[in-house]
Amino acid sequence: ASGVTITGVLGESSRLIDKEREELVRTAVRVAADVNETRGGPFRVCVGSSHTGTAGTVALSQMAYDLGADAVMVTPSYEPTPASDEDLVTLFRRVQDSCPDLSIVLQDHPGSTQVHMSPGLVARITKEVPAITCVKLESLPTSGRIASIRELWRTEAPHEVDDATRNSDAVSGSPCTILTGLGALYAGFDLEQGTDGFMTGFAFPEVLVAIHEAAEANDLERARALYERFLPLIVFEQQPGVAIRKEIYRRRGLIECNHVRHPGASLSLPLETGLRGLLNRMFGVLGG
Repeated sequence: ASGVTITGVLGESSRLIDKEREELVRTAVRVAADVNETRGGPFRVCVGSSHTGTAGTVALSQMAYDLGADAVMVTPSYEPTPASDEDLVTLFRRVQDSCPDLSIVLQDHPGSTQVHMSPGLVARITKEVPAITCVKLESLPTSGRIASIRELWRTEAPHEVDDATRNSDAVSGSPCTILTGLGALYAGFDLEQGTDGFMTGFAFPEVLVAIHEAAEANDLERARALYERFLPLIVFEQQPGVAIRKEIYRRRGLIECNHVRHPGASLSLPLETGLRGLLNRMFGVLGG
């Protein structure tokens, strides 16, 4: 993997108190520095800084910036009266202005925010806020939206670019990458539209790395085969909450306890039984 994202919108970040959040960011930055030294290459830390208010988002972004994070991930929040396009542009612009030289990941996840951004709006925001270097695309249909955003970037490339270059892969009109989210549920289809990689939760991240490496090597047959092999687990893990993933982490020896912070639901007996059977079928015995 080339980095880690912490305090995302669907984990337990909303149940952290401020002191815990700060300590988590400090720890992630420190461990990443150790990994960088060991690997001799960059291992970046992206911190989710979304908040229900713009001032809160800016403050959380500044904290991540001050603590040494490489990027922040921002998604708009639900408003009873939907925010205008201008309001959404302003949100990202204020984060940019408050944290010079910090990369921003635009997270498009209407499933949790009820904020629906059109491909045109996403393309506009990335154009008007240069600090945005990545779009985490989690709005359906993902493959169609990847294609639409890339086409908008291409057709809105600077006028001085000649037509031959404009229609090639050399110019996208934006420095952004597009990364697949949603637990990699649609990874096999996103690959066909040229997703640049993954930025999502899955208890076996090495599987996502292998899929990405196969795609990078233009071995889409292997990438699809890996995706299809692990799809049952990807689907099972994507049930609401984090209890299933935490239990897999426990079985892998990565954490000692699968406790979910209240009021989140812990692993029920039917889910535990289903997970144990699935893991046994896929791997044989995995922890216990």
